[in-house]
Amino acid sequence: MELSKKIEILAESAKYDVSCSSSGVTENNRQGTVGSTAAAGICHSFTPDGRCVSLLKLLLTNACIFDCHYCINRKSNHIPRAAFTPREVADLTMDFYMRNYIEGLFLSSAIIQNVDYTCELLIETLRILRHEKGFRGYIHVKAIPGADERLIQELGFLADRMSVNVELPSRESLQLLAPDKDPLALYKPMKQIATVKQQQRLLPALRKSPTFVPAGQSTQMIIGATPETDRAIVKIAANLYGKYDLKRVYYSAYIPVNNDSLLPAVTTDPPLLREHRLYQADWLMRFYKFSADEILTEEKPNFNLYLDPKANWAVQHYEQFPVDVQTASYERLLRIPGIGPKSAKNIIKARKYYQLQLSDLKRLGVVVKRAQYFVSCNQQQLAGLIRDPEWIIASLVSSKQYNTLKNLNTQTTSEQLSLFDVEKLAHHQMSGKAGSS
Repeated sequence: MELSKKIEILAESAKYDVSCSSSGVTENNRQGTVGSTAAAGICHSFTPDGRCVSLLKLLLTNACIFDCHYCINRKSNHIPRAAFTPREVADLTMDFYMRNYIEGLFLSSAIIQNVDYTCELLIETLRILRHEKGFRGYIHVKAIPGADERLIQELGFLADRMSVNVELPSRESLQLLAPDKDPLALYKPMKQIATVKQQQRLLPALRKSPTFVPAGQSTQMIIGATPETDRAIVKIAANLYGKYDLKRVYYSAYIPVNNDSLLPAVTTDPPLLREHRLYQADWLMRFYKFSADEILTEEKPNFNLYLDPKANWAVQHYEQFPVDVQTASYERLLRIPGIGPKSAKNIIKARKYYQLQLSDLKRLGVVVKRAQYFVSCNQQQLAGLIRDPEWIIASLVSSKQYNTLKNLNTQTTSEQLSLFDVEKLAHHQMSGKAGSS
C-alpha cells in the first residue's frame, strides 16, 4: 500500500482521540539533536469538528484484535485497514518536521497480535526517532494497558507525555461496551507512571537520570455513550487527578460511528455542550479550588446547560453573596463568576493602594457583566439589583443564547435544567430587562 494511502487511513482512524496536548515540558538537555518541546514551537490546527490538533497524529495500525462497541476500529467493522512500520512513522515525522509542518508527534495504536507486541512496536518507533534521528521534539504516546511493566517503563523514558485512556466513566460501562478490556489493567500503567515520577522527585540518586514522562500523563473519557451522570464523571476525574497526578483529563463527546443496539441512536447529535461544561468544571477543580461535591450534588447531579458550572454554583449558593472585593480573600474572590486567578491577583494588588469602586473592576480584568450580580465594593452594589437567583439567571442568559440552547439536541432538557423551567425563564427575561440594563 502506498504511504499516502496509509496516512489517509491511519490519520482518519486517530481523529477521535482528543487526549493529546503539546504543553507541559520545555527542557532540552539532549546535545546535537533537532526539535523543541517548547509550547511556543508547537503548531496548532483544528479539525472540522473543532478539536485542536497540534501534532502529527497517527495510529501505528488500525487493525485491532479487540471489538469495542464504540470504536471505529473494532475488529468486526468492515473498514480499510493499514499499518505503518516503526521506521515509516519515524521517517514521516522527520520529513514533516523538516518541512515545518509539525513540531511533534502523537502516536497511538490499535492492538495488533497482543499488547506486548504492540508496545514493542511503539518503543521501536520512538527509539529510531530519539536515538537514530536525534529528534528532540515533543512526543505523546499511548501506553498500552496490560503490557509488561518493563515495556511501559522503557516507553516512558522515550516519550514526553503518555496517556492511558479509561475510555468510559465506569467499570460497568467498560465491561458492557469493551468486553475485551480489563478495567483493572487500565489503571495499572497509570499507577506505574505516577510511582516512577514520584520516585524521581523524591530520590536524589534518580534526579540526574533520564527524565521519565517529563510532561506527565493524561487520559480521555467518552461522554454520552453511557448513562453516567455529570456528577459521576466529575468525581471520577477528581479521583484520577488526586490518585495518579494526572496533568489533564480530556472529555470526548460521543460521536456515533457504529450501529449497535448497546449505543445511543446514530441520529443523536454529539453532546458537545455537555463536553464543554465538563471542561469548565474540570477547570474549576484544577485552578479554582472547587471540589467535585461542590460543583454538582446528589440532588442535582447534572449540569445546567444554560449556565456555566461556576455561575450555576453561585446562584445555588446565593446566600454567600455579595462578596466585597475590597476585603475578600483570594480564595473567596475565585468563587465569584467573572473573576479568574489573574483578575483576583490584580484586585488584591490594587486594593493595597486605594479603595476600589465597581468602575475599577473592568480594567482589573474582571468580566463585569457576570460579576456585577455577585460583588460589592465597600458595601456598594449594582443599582437596581434584585436579589433573586432566578432573576439573575434570566439576566445572565440572553434571549439569543436561550433560543440557541433550546434547539440544541445534546441532552434531554428536562433532565438537565434544574433551576427553572421554560415559562418561568421567559417571564423573568421579560420582567428583568429594566433591572439588567
